[in-house]
Amino acid sequence: MKIISWNTNGLRATAKQGFFTPLFKEEGPASTRKDEPTRGGPDVLCLQETKAEPDQLSEEIKSPRYAKATQGEYAKYYSYFAYSKFKKGYSGVAIYTKEKPKEVFYGMGIKKFDDEGRLLGVKLKNFTIITGYFPNGGQGPHRLKYKLEFYDAFLKFIKKLRKNGEHVIFCGDVNTAHEALALANPKANEENTGFLPIERAWISKVIKNNFIDVFRKFYPEKIGAYTYWDIKTRARDRNVGWRLDYFFASSEIVPKIKKNGILSDYYGSDHCPIFLKI
Repeated sequence: MKIISWNTNGLRATAKQGFFTPLFKEEGPASTRKDEPTRGGPDVLCLQETKAEPDQLSEEIKSPRYAKATQGEYAKYYSYFAYSKFKKGYSGVAIYTKEKPKEVFYGMGIKKFDDEGRLLGVKLKNFTIITGYFPNGGQGPHRLKYKLEFYDAFLKFIKKLRKNGEHVIFCGDVNTAHEALALANPKANEENTGFLPIERAWISKVIKNNFIDVFRKFYPEKIGAYTYWDIKTRARDRNVGWRLDYFFASSEIVPKIKKNGILSDYYGSDHCPIFLKI
């Protein structure tokens, strides 16, 4: 099973520029006809910062098709969207899955967090996957406070899921670089949100609770591996970036993960997609 996670920085704009459909062609086309769906593609696609409500999306974006193993048969992804309840064009997450979920949940059951449309999860046969667009701590102390409160509530939430017997994978834009290896200029950013000690300490706490940073499990000392670059300064051209996007997995299912990586050559956003195979 292949899972892709991507902060699109606006799903409608990404699709308009032609960067949405190719995500489903990662495994190669089903035919040479442009109007036919692709064979393969991700089994689960998790998106963040979609900035859209379902009724603002075309049918092609809401319900993309894929070619089934049986020749000539096609099916649509099951798709689910969470979005901001108070501000259009803000935040938002989505999940596309070939497997019909046993259960879908929107948020953590805490109104002040759920109303921003930052969290969405599906319970599949073998694990629960959650896509999250975690708050940015900029724009003043009140937003940093909100971010840290969101972090704490989320950790309690996934610990409860695990206690109830769920194997958990969560992915998305966590909006914090955990260690100095995770950004190009750590010294210059020590006092900036996204690399504050208090933010980084939360990720350490997640790991201490046996949710594993899958990328670091596979590549413990890799440098220059980033998922976000500032557009205004053309930082991607110089690879002056941050690793803000993660897959975390319950320790008991990590041995089942076969591959993990960063699709750094994929454009369409200030973030690039990440993936794992399990």
